[in-house]
Amino acid sequence: MTSARPALTQLVPGARRVLDENWTGSSTVPSRALYPHQWSWDSAFIAIGSRHLSVRRAQRELETLLRAQWGDGRVPHIVYNPAVPPGAYFPGPDFWRPYAQGTGVATSGIIQPPVHALACLLVHRADPRASARSGFLARTYPRLAAWHRYLTDRRDLGGGGLVSVVHPWEPGMDNSPCWDAPLARVEPVPPDAFRRADLDHGAAADRPTDLDYGRYVRLAADYRDGGYEDRPGAHAFAVEDPGVNALLIASEHALAEIARHLGADPRPHRARAARLTAALLDRLWDPAAGLFLCRDVVGGGLISERSAAGLLPLLVPELPRATVGALLRTAAGEHFGLGTSVRLVPSYDLRGHAFDPSRYWRGPAWFNVNWLLERGLRLHGAADEADALRDAALEAAAATGFAEYVDPYTEEARGTRDFSWTAALALDLAVAVAADQGA
Repeated sequence: MTSARPALTQLVPGARRVLDENWTGSSTVPSRALYPHQWSWDSAFIAIGSRHLSVRRAQRELETLLRAQWGDGRVPHIVYNPAVPPGAYFPGPDFWRPYAQGTGVATSGIIQPPVHALACLLVHRADPRASARSGFLARTYPRLAAWHRYLTDRRDLGGGGLVSVVHPWEPGMDNSPCWDAPLARVEPVPPDAFRRADLDHGAAADRPTDLDYGRYVRLAADYRDGGYEDRPGAHAFAVEDPGVNALLIASEHALAEIARHLGADPRPHRARAARLTAALLDRLWDPAAGLFLCRDVVGGGLISERSAAGLLPLLVPELPRATVGALLRTAAGEHFGLGTSVRLVPSYDLRGHAFDPSRYWRGPAWFNVNWLLERGLRLHGAADEADALRDAALEAAAATGFAEYVDPYTEEARGTRDFSWTAALALDLAVAVAADQGA
């Protein structure tokens, strides 16, 4: 990266400013206006970056989230800030009506991808002695283990050993075309049954449609009214997502290392990771597509849409060499264009019928997805591709004012600006570049 030093000298202070401005004293909001509460996987990514500013703050970020864990082990996707006006975000706490048991903390009732054990391990590595003195891993390990047990014990709705998501918001890629067919079975609530606060802060052309939002609300209300019960056949929407399961596998490996640090037995976590990896290959790998696909548990069969989630199993260390090779070819091929037609991986198939370079998760490139793929490329020895992706992500983050996401072709900013995980992950990549340069 020939311009790395000038770029990094400008990027690092900017990333620090975003993270400082979005810090509430106990956690970091993704965006002050659009997302004014604490989000689950956002906080994991934010902690990964903020560990370079303050290890204690990164620890507090994660522990604030984990203190809102439910008694059944689930980590909710939103932890609500009671200081925020009730109408600032929909759905708010009154919609969900749950409180994390025994804490009085208002939360949502659904989940997001399990990045948290990986985040805890990376925060620990930033200062192992300080982490050990504070007992950070000892406090978080039981909660992380319970979280993983919930996913594997309660969310295997397909019976094949993989985790199912029961709402499009759960895999994090909220508006992906992968959900179009399963969502078509869902009767939306009437448009006058809710008010979308997101359109006060984002362009309608960049956001999900009202029809899709009506279906999101229906699914969430049905889950709530059913007591948040997880059992086969109870859900109108149930999908096995390769990204969610790949992140669980990566986090099981992280949990094994955390267990080892604490003197606990890492073998159960490694065994669970191996079982999940075998199920991932058996149920979601499509050799013809050269990609992992989503499985529609309710309708049956694989969903043909190509999503960046299908590349995220590059995070899995025990993938067969042939599978890794196929994924690398797919990433660089016509559907994702990495290093050929685009520098950042789009969220959805460049040649797909539903591709839109600016609409939420239907084509734009997201920084967290590209951070994960950079890590996966490096894990499997594709160092040159990982370096190029890292450089592109840093340049785009700096040029767009830490945008939420970008047009994959033009790298023009989309969504909100000063987005926390963009700043945090850019900071993490910048630290890695500086380390490579011996700075």
